[in-house]
Amino acid sequence: DLHSFPTRRSSDLAILYLALVTAGETSGTLDYALQRLAEQEEKDANMMSKIRGAMTYPAIILVVIIAVLLFMMYSVVPQVADLYNSMKEPLPALTLGLQSITNFITNFWWLVIGIIVFIIVMINRFRKTDQGKKVFAKMKLNAPLFSKMFKRLYMSRFARTMEMLLSVGVPMLDAMKISGEATANALVQEQIEKAAEMVKTGKALSKALENREYVLPLVPQMASIGEQSGKIDEMLGKAATAYANELDELVNSISTMIEPILMVVMAGLIGVVLMGTLMPIYSLVSQIG
Repeated sequence: DLHSFPTRRSSDLAILYLALVTAGETSGTLDYALQRLAEQEEKDANMMSKIRGAMTYPAIILVVIIAVLLFMMYSVVPQVADLYNSMKEPLPALTLGLQSITNFITNFWWLVIGIIVFIIVMINRFRKTDQGKKVFAKMKLNAPLFSKMFKRLYMSRFARTMEMLLSVGVPMLDAMKISGEATANALVQEQIEKAAEMVKTGKALSKALENREYVLPLVPQMASIGEQSGKIDEMLGKAATAYANELDELVNSISTMIEPILMVVMAGLIGVVLMGTLMPIYSLVSQIG
């Protein structure tokens, strides 16, 4: 059978493939199931591409900031220090601090790199633990500037996956389990699983999803309309589209807001270095004068 192929991939995406193809084979709508799967993948890829694109420019600015700071600390600060030493004058505290940092990085670069690598490895290991997944999930859901974006991303994924699974005949509880995993956020997934337990006892999907911290209100509202009209998959699809549209607007506004913030940070950091280099020179000139 065709549905046996994706089981070779141990990922949430493989579970989604398996559920869709199995339901499509059972109901005789395999072509429709595969078409919906392709549409879902295309929409998700476009969404993630826009988010990555919005983050590209800030990342470039951050690299430029670091490069400028390193250049000034390795080229300008040593010259100022040599000038003071030649005149037997003590270095100002700020300049001395910058020189100490520069010397430490120069003499112990291997230690600095080792610490950075160690921190990255430990963070990646922690992220793979259950506690780590929840910590990083909470950080995303509560991050200043980004929380609204992430919440809409997860709700769009959940509602879109639910629409797709229900439309090809996947049972409600299975659809909720798979859709919760598809959000790729441990806390959102946990709340969807709790809602699924309520549905298992006979509660309506809309009631099970209501008043949950990380489930945005449009999802249970549209689910309720779908329950009354008998078109719950279509209504969830509309919720997914609405959140996807909001996500587009948020991504654009966030990228616009990040640019001036990074510029201010860059100006502040470079200003500190300039104060540690130019102010001592002005001080020496005034003493000579």
